[in-house]
Amino acid sequence: MSEILHVTEKDFEQKVLQAPGRVLVDFWADWCGPCRMMAPVLEQLAGEGIEGLTIAKVNVDEEPALAQRYEILSIPALKLFEGGRVIAEQVGAMPAAVLRRNLGI
Repeated sequence: MSEILHVTEKDFEQKVLQAPGRVLVDFWADWCGPCRMMAPVLEQLAGEGIEGLTIAKVNVDEEPALAQRYEILSIPALKLFEGGRVIAEQVGAMPAAVLRRNLGI
Protein backbone atom coordinates (compact mmCIF):
# COMPACT_ATOMS: atom_id res chain seq x y z
CA MET A 1 0.00 0.00 0.00
CA SER A 2 1.36 3.39 -1.00
CA GLU A 3 0.65 6.63 0.77
CA ILE A 4 -0.74 9.65 -1.04
CA LEU A 5 1.72 12.52 -0.97
CA HIS A 6 0.57 16.06 -0.22
CA VAL A 7 2.74 18.27 -2.37
CA THR A 8 3.44 22.01 -2.18
CA GLU A 9 5.26 24.40 -4.47
CA LYS A 10 8.29 23.94 -2.21
CA ASP A 11 8.62 20.19 -2.84
CA PHE A 12 6.84 19.77 -6.21
CA GLU A 13 10.13 19.69 -8.13
CA GLN A 14 11.56 16.91 -5.97
CA LYS A 15 8.42 14.81 -5.38
CA VAL A 16 6.87 15.09 -8.85
CA LEU A 17 9.20 16.39 -11.54
CA GLN A 18 12.31 14.50 -10.39
CA ALA A 19 10.48 11.39 -9.14
CA PRO A 20 11.38 8.00 -10.59
CA GLY A 21 8.49 6.43 -12.45
CA ARG A 22 5.14 8.13 -12.94
CA VAL A 23 3.34 10.51 -10.58
CA LEU A 24 -0.42 11.04 -10.75
CA VAL A 25 -1.17 14.51 -9.37
CA ASP A 26 -4.67 15.41 -8.22
CA PHE A 27 -5.26 19.19 -8.26
CA TRP A 28 -8.16 19.67 -5.85
CA ALA A 29 -9.80 21.92 -3.20
CA ASP A 30 -11.66 21.29 0.09
CA TRP A 31 -14.88 22.94 -1.12
CA CYS A 32 -15.07 20.88 -4.35
CA GLY A 33 -17.67 18.09 -4.19
CA PRO A 34 -16.30 16.11 -7.17
CA CYS A 35 -12.82 16.40 -5.61
CA ARG A 36 -14.14 14.77 -2.43
CA MET A 37 -15.67 12.03 -4.60
CA MET A 38 -12.22 11.33 -6.10
CA ALA A 39 -10.51 10.91 -2.71
CA PRO A 40 -11.60 7.27 -2.18
CA VAL A 41 -10.79 6.45 -5.84
CA LEU A 42 -7.24 7.74 -5.37
CA GLU A 43 -6.95 5.91 -2.05
CA GLN A 44 -8.04 2.71 -3.84
CA LEU A 45 -5.37 3.21 -6.51
CA ALA A 46 -2.74 3.95 -3.87
CA GLY A 47 -3.83 0.81 -2.01
CA GLU A 48 -3.25 -1.29 -5.13
CA GLY A 49 0.43 -0.38 -5.01
CA ILE A 50 0.77 -0.05 -8.78
CA GLU A 51 4.47 -0.50 -9.49
CA GLY A 52 6.21 2.70 -10.60
CA LEU A 53 3.22 4.93 -9.76
CA THR A 54 3.11 7.55 -7.02
CA ILE A 55 -0.08 9.47 -6.23
CA ALA A 56 0.11 13.07 -5.06
CA LYS A 57 -2.36 15.83 -4.25
CA VAL A 58 -2.04 19.60 -4.67
CA ASN A 59 -4.57 21.86 -2.96
CA VAL A 60 -5.17 24.64 -5.51
CA ASP A 61 -6.32 27.10 -2.82
CA GLU A 62 -3.08 26.64 -0.89
CA GLU A 63 -0.86 26.42 -3.99
CA PRO A 64 -2.23 28.93 -6.53
CA ALA A 65 1.14 29.27 -8.31
CA LEU A 66 1.17 25.54 -9.13
CA ALA A 67 -2.44 25.70 -10.28
CA GLN A 68 -1.58 28.59 -12.58
CA ARG A 69 1.63 26.93 -13.82
CA TYR A 70 -0.31 23.83 -14.90
CA GLU A 71 -3.30 25.82 -16.21
CA ILE A 72 -5.84 24.30 -13.82
CA LEU A 73 -9.19 25.78 -14.82
CA SER A 74 -11.51 23.07 -13.47
CA ILE A 75 -11.07 20.65 -10.60
CA PRO A 76 -10.52 17.87 -9.92
CA ALA A 77 -7.77 17.93 -12.54
CA LEU A 78 -5.57 14.87 -12.71
CA LYS A 79 -2.22 15.04 -14.49
CA LEU A 80 0.10 12.09 -14.98
CA PHE A 81 3.77 13.09 -14.95
CA GLU A 82 6.73 11.09 -16.14
CA GLY A 83 10.26 12.39 -16.55
CA GLY A 84 9.20 15.86 -15.42
CA ARG A 85 6.47 16.36 -17.99
CA VAL A 86 2.73 15.77 -18.27
CA ILE A 87 2.04 12.64 -20.33
CA ALA A 88 -1.73 12.38 -19.74
CA GLU A 89 -4.49 14.39 -18.10
CA GLN A 90 -8.13 14.13 -17.15
CA VAL A 91 -10.63 16.57 -15.64
CA GLY A 92 -13.58 15.58 -13.47
CA ALA A 93 -14.57 12.81 -11.10
CA MET A 94 -14.66 9.25 -12.39
CA PRO A 95 -14.48 5.66 -11.13
CA ALA A 96 -11.04 4.03 -10.77
CA ALA A 97 -11.54 1.81 -13.85
CA VAL A 98 -12.29 4.83 -16.07
CA LEU A 99 -9.34 6.76 -14.62
CA ARG A 100 -7.02 3.81 -15.27
CA ARG A 101 -8.23 3.46 -18.85
CA ASN A 102 -8.14 7.19 -19.64
CA LEU A 103 -4.66 7.71 -18.19
CA GLY A 104 -3.19 4.34 -19.12
CA ILE A 105 -2.34 3.26 -15.57
